[in-house]
Amino acid sequence: MTHSPSDPQSSDVVLGGNGPAPNQGAILGGIEGIRQKLNHPDLTLRLEALDQAWSYGDAGRVCLEQALGDRSKTIRRRAHWLLRQPKVTPRPHLPVWDLAERLGGYLGYSGQHVTHFAKRDVREFQAGQALSNPQQTAYALRSGYDDDNDGGTSIDAQLDALLDTAGSEQVEALVFGAWNRDEDFFTGEDSSQELVEQLASLSNRLPNLKALFIGDITSEECEVSWLTQSDMSPILQAYPQLEVLQVRGGMGLKFEPSENAVHKHLKALILETGGLSRETVTQIYEWDFPALEHLEFWFGSEHYGGDCWEQDLAPILNELVFPNLTYLGLRNSQFADELIDRLIGSPLLAGLQVLDLSMGTLSDEGAAKLLEYWEISNLEILNVSESYLSGATIDQLQALGIQVIADDQRSIEDEYDDGRYCAVSE
Repeated sequence: MTHSPSDPQSSDVVLGGNGPAPNQGAILGGIEGIRQKLNHPDLTLRLEALDQAWSYGDAGRVCLEQALGDRSKTIRRRAHWLLRQPKVTPRPHLPVWDLAERLGGYLGYSGQHVTHFAKRDVREFQAGQALSNPQQTAYALRSGYDDDNDGGTSIDAQLDALLDTAGSEQVEALVFGAWNRDEDFFTGEDSSQELVEQLASLSNRLPNLKALFIGDITSEECEVSWLTQSDMSPILQAYPQLEVLQVRGGMGLKFEPSENAVHKHLKALILETGGLSRETVTQIYEWDFPALEHLEFWFGSEHYGGDCWEQDLAPILNELVFPNLTYLGLRNSQFADELIDRLIGSPLLAGLQVLDLSMGTLSDEGAAKLLEYWEISNLEILNVSESYLSGATIDQLQALGIQVIADDQRSIEDEYDDGRYCAVSE
């Protein structure tokens, strides 16, 4: 903590109102910007300010001490933890995901690839270019059209080029888009198995890999329900230091448990599917993830293999197989109202900071049950975006005194056959 309080830092930003925070406005850099953020109603900005304050010497410490009186238990705990860290570099461990990054919708329908992953900017890897700041950059590798004929832009060639680039052993985050562009890929018959096996075999050359996203593929490239994944357990076994694993696509997705199915460092597991199978979820339950804090299941539609239902979540909600969760995303479900019955009374809810029920079929009826459960007011954030809620119900949720994100509500009149649907399926 050696910086002058007046010095702007690389982490300081000027915010202009984009993102989940309402009425955000402009925020200055430097210590003054940190003070402004700490007074902002948005939890994500206050958390960001705490982590920035740690690097600002005595002035930053004053901000941390003031945050001990914040109304949010999350802010108070974080400030207390930071104040106990030694005044040395590197900075203390910070959360491995960005709340704003995860609380949004599905960019794939608008043809957008991720630009931010695991608190890092995403940069398309270009063979022959230096790896600038490899620890703080997530490098994206994507297979181009006609790869067999274009001189080597295939995933294999890109991986080889990446590993032959100076500094590749420092890379901490990788994003994989389309791993093949042949005809089979577009019919959903070309799985990620070859890519997974290749990555597993290269673990000695990527000793610092902490975050991995397999399947940053938009609907224009391949619909999410057509993506064919494979067994991800070789990744978990080959990279024991991995902290974030994000996978898009549920068809063929497995987590085959081994005799010693333990991963001590995984903190965030995110499965974005158009149809999540019960078999996949059951296999995940057989793994021991003692560090897991962030879990997202996108359930999808039964028409695309989604046969995991609310009763299949008892190990999470009642048996506490992952007791350290602070973020639970039960997203993109066709049974959101039924989920409420399972959530009410779950001992897990007491420790959650974020409950994400977005992109599903949550209605006023389901939300009414949630409103009757007073423990819901202990959350920091409730995300119910892209649901089927009325304005009156949203007002009631916001009156709980927690941050409620309720963007882009859908109307049953706008749907086919006057039914409610999960937002992401095909």
